[in-house]
Amino acid sequence: MMRGLVWLACVLLLNSVSYASQATKVIVLVRAEGKPLPKIDVVVGDKRGATDANGEFSVEVPPGSYQITVSSAAHLPFTTKVEVAAGAQARVTADLEPLPEIEDEIEVSATRSTTRLRDQALRVEVIDREEIEEKALMTPGSVAMLLGETSGLRVQTTAPSLGAANVRIQGLRGRYSQMLADGLPLYGAQGDSFSMLQVPPLDLGQVEVIKGVASALYGASALGGVINLVSRRPQEPESEVLFNQTTQSGTDVTAWLAQPTGGPWSWTLLGGYHRQERNDFDEDGWSDLPSFDRGLVRPRVFYDNKAGRTVFVTAGVMAEDRQGGTLPGAVAPDGTVFEESLNTRHADTGVMARWLTEGGKVLSVRGSFTRQTRDRNFGGVREYGTRVTYFGEASVQGARGRHTWVAGTSFQQDRFDLRELPEFDYRFSSPSLFAQDEIAFNPKVTVAASARADFHSEYGVLATPRVSVLLRPDQNWTIRSSIGTGAFTPTPFTEETDETGLSRVLPLHDLEAERAVGGSVDVTRKLGPVELTGTVFGSRVNDALQSRDVTSTSVELFNAAAPTNTWGTEFIARYRVEGFNAMATYAFTNSTEPDPDSGVRRDVPLTAWHAASFNTIWEGEMGRFGIEVYYTGRQPLEDNPYRTEGTPYWLAGFFGERRFGPIRAFVNLENLFDIRQTKDDPLTLPARLPDGRWTVDAWAPLDGRVLNAGIRISFR
Repeated sequence: MMRGLVWLACVLLLNSVSYASQATKVIVLVRAEGKPLPKIDVVVGDKRGATDANGEFSVEVPPGSYQITVSSAAHLPFTTKVEVAAGAQARVTADLEPLPEIEDEIEVSATRSTTRLRDQALRVEVIDREEIEEKALMTPGSVAMLLGETSGLRVQTTAPSLGAANVRIQGLRGRYSQMLADGLPLYGAQGDSFSMLQVPPLDLGQVEVIKGVASALYGASALGGVINLVSRRPQEPESEVLFNQTTQSGTDVTAWLAQPTGGPWSWTLLGGYHRQERNDFDEDGWSDLPSFDRGLVRPRVFYDNKAGRTVFVTAGVMAEDRQGGTLPGAVAPDGTVFEESLNTRHADTGVMARWLTEGGKVLSVRGSFTRQTRDRNFGGVREYGTRVTYFGEASVQGARGRHTWVAGTSFQQDRFDLRELPEFDYRFSSPSLFAQDEIAFNPKVTVAASARADFHSEYGVLATPRVSVLLRPDQNWTIRSSIGTGAFTPTPFTEETDETGLSRVLPLHDLEAERAVGGSVDVTRKLGPVELTGTVFGSRVNDALQSRDVTSTSVELFNAAAPTNTWGTEFIARYRVEGFNAMATYAFTNSTEPDPDSGVRRDVPLTAWHAASFNTIWEGEMGRFGIEVYYTGRQPLEDNPYRTEGTPYWLAGFFGERRFGPIRAFVNLENLFDIRQTKDDPLTLPARLPDGRWTVDAWAPLDGRVLNAGIRISFR
């Protein structure tokens, strides 16, 4: 027994001596700009670890050839091979190059505190100039595609015959989405189903999106979220002209001029003309695409003395005529001619000013005025309405210690006058107080708390607090969580009345403000050029405004007795290296509400349970090329005699751009597989609905395959 133990000990000793004589140590030193980097992931063969405080990682391995990989969220990946002999020691120095900054240096203003995107406790998604330029070549006349192809946002057609559409954010109704221009409500107090279609993207610098309840920031028009369209700032004298033509007889001509003066003043000017002919793809005599003619002009003036004082002034006018319904010589299913038209005239002006006080605080004032008239003809019934919005705000921002705070007051008035139906006239006034405090406890933890109180002339006091938390355990992980309440003040304008008008709607009475609570958790992980983001969100809307049939020719708006509950998830994967970007997304949304007629709980119509996308873009000196694929899953339908659920479908497209000096020629193909709703079912109903509609809801594209091409000329 003792002899055996001695023999085993000798064998183990000899083996350890043999390994010691063969063992190899690999030492990896990780640096950037000559400085050691701690806590950086290093892989040597199949062994993984992290660098110490001196930027070193060491490991013992057998002799041989090994691949070394160094990964950092803030730097480009480093890979090399090393060959080591028995008993030797190999030293490798990895000098990392910084990752090209894309969003870390982006400043956002939609949260009121103008700070870097990475430092915001509230999650803000930014669509940058590169992506805006890509979509400007696809749909030069509107931002619909730009927004609709953003994860968590869905552009929903609300009036097929006239082409109206709005944006649903994380499954919530489109009327809850507040669209701003440079932080100003230039498209009215509340979003409608046409404004998004009337904004060309050529002069946009970036788009900021806040998903979920945002009333604590922007009051009772932002229950579902905020979309802030930020204009391009002039950097040098330049001008651009874009000409575009589509296979569906659509034409776009847009021009943008920018002129810095060399001093503190500069200006830009946007002008455009857009038109579309009516199309009837299934040849049933009904317009699948409306016709429209639209012209617009928008000058902007900027002042910046580089010492903390800035002024921004803008103004805009737009005129558009739309026409849908039955085509000339055709009739509706009841054998009568049904004309639809909407003529819009819009004018606005806005101003913002900021200056730095001697005490280091920033004072801000801003205001706007918007006037819009709409002359509607719906089946021979004419409605002429005028809507006016006044807005003014003053705030002060400061920083002390860990705190960055904002406090202010605002006033907004929304007026509506309907010449034919004065019972729908209203004048809502809403003064408010708001405050926000961001507390940076340390580089890893930031908490933002905001609160707002609106004193609405019709719906009383609407208090909406919100709390957001930012956690950064290390440079590769970012966690954001947020919870808040919201409110929305009902008006006669809903997705349905945007299409039909108000002639069949009973006068409003005994309505309560819609109230909501919502929250989300976002987790982002960076792996070199790869960024992964997962989101879980949920919301509950009480007293949601619904529409129900009263007679065969009338409907009424009322507050639902039970809440609308929505929850879901989002996943985004991005890969970025010089000259190549790729992104994949997936979203699941579940939203339920009481049926407006029976009260039985149902899935919210036109809310797809599953949606996914994949797109890539290659860019070089000569031009760029991109591929996009989108999937929309099943979605429940309402008032559709042909089906109860929409069929899942895939949309694919590609675009290419070639540069010839100052000229860029582009071509874009959308809906490659020619998916079109009217291939499956008619767009028109067998009989007219009580609210006056002749069409079913649009649950799939109505235009089919579209090819557009054009040129873009830049002068510098």
